Amino acid sequence: MHYILLSAGIFVLETFIKQKREENTQDKEYLNGKTVITTYHNYGAFLNGGDKRPVLVKLVSVILTIVLSILFAFTFTKYGKKELRTGLSFLLGGAYSNTYDRVKRGYVVDYLSFPKLPGKIKYIVFNISDFCIMIGACLIVIKQK
Repeated sequence: MHYILLSAGIFVLETFIKQKREENTQDKEYLNGKTVITTYHNYGAFLNGGDKRPVLVKLVSVILTIVLSILFAFTFTKYGKKELRTGLSFLLGGAYSNTYDRVKRGYVVDYLSFPKLPGKIKYIVFNISDFCIMIGACLIVIKQK
């Protein structure tokens, strides 16, 4: 049950934060400019990939979220799959939030940037869902080794 609550909590938190960012788009700097809260509308997938084909991106997002949800449901019939369920909980919480944005808004609201990081990563704008998806995927991969 707590796995479902984790996914739902991520979704609810992200929905709240994204709505606040849509209402107040003024940039705010933290940690001497190392972290910036901004508002960016991502019409594609990761790094705006597929922004010219938003319907396809939306469809793929919905299908992948459904498939992962089914896989998640099947893990409850297996004893000892704690790490897999935890990883899927993080991954799905982020996926539900970003998929919801794509379906409801037509874009994903991103709002965290780190402009003082080296290389091209300083130009990327993230959201908490992105980090949850990465954490979930890492947990799943680590457990499989």
